[in-house]
Amino acid sequence: MKAQFHKVPTRLQTSYSIRNDVSANFGTIWHYHPELELHYVKKGEGLRFIGDNISNFSAGEMVLLGENLPHTWRCKDEYFSHNSDLNVEATVIHFLPNCLGQDLLNLPEAFQIPKLYEKAKKGLIIKGNTKKRLEVLMHDALNAVNLDRLSILLSILNTLAYTEEYEFITSTNAFYKANNSDTERINKICTYTLTNYKNEITLEEISSLSNLSVTSFCRYFKQMTKKTFYDFLTEIRISHACRMLVKETMTVEGISMECGFNNPSNFYRHFKKVMGCTPVEYKSKFK
Repeated sequence: MKAQFHKVPTRLQTSYSIRNDVSANFGTIWHYHPELELHYVKKGEGLRFIGDNISNFSAGEMVLLGENLPHTWRCKDEYFSHNSDLNVEATVIHFLPNCLGQDLLNLPEAFQIPKLYEKAKKGLIIKGNTKKRLEVLMHDALNAVNLDRLSILLSILNTLAYTEEYEFITSTNAFYKANNSDTERINKICTYTLTNYKNEITLEEISSLSNLSVTSFCRYFKQMTKKTFYDFLTEIRISHACRMLVKETMTVEGISMECGFNNPSNFYRHFKKVMGCTPVEYKSKFK
């Protein structure tokens, strides 16, 4: 998808931004910014869109996003519930690659930091003891001032630069610029699909929403996302099915119908293609 440039708010007298957000959602606009982002979800669940990847997220997930990597989080309650009392919470750090000075990056002792920035362009899921250490550092950074603030950021970068407890999120580096009409159109498509994924969505229906012919829409969507609209819709349905397989007591057949698949065999085929295992095998991993 093409993304909208986002200006990260920063205070003039600080070298980087950190905040703890408690709100109804994490925002809904598909966007990018030149700052790297370390995002730790304390409360909430739903779908996250990062580069060319669509996946579930839940409380406890920590990701590092590189500069200009498009992303958005769609919280569960935005499209599953009308209960406005269910908020989400996250601690988020934004920092420019050279926020501590370009000279620092040129020091021989800091040679791993540019390598970290390069890896982060594909997005990283942070795991294990590394995540636990970063949780503490992020908490400390919220109230730190002056040199303590800089010291904590250096500790965060050092922890990230030398860890092997991570997984890449996207398959390729993903950076797109978009004009306002592209941003509005792709967000309208995304919102409509998330709201109606349980139902049959025809190409005629979604192309009409986009004010395009079917042929033009298919070409446009493939150009923006590097996948077909039906691949996109299937990934959303499978993501919801994964959550239901772990949390619900429904049968696999019931879940397949609830997630918009017209028959169980179709669901099994798509699930194995996307997840690399059968729904039963996936469910057994979480028992």
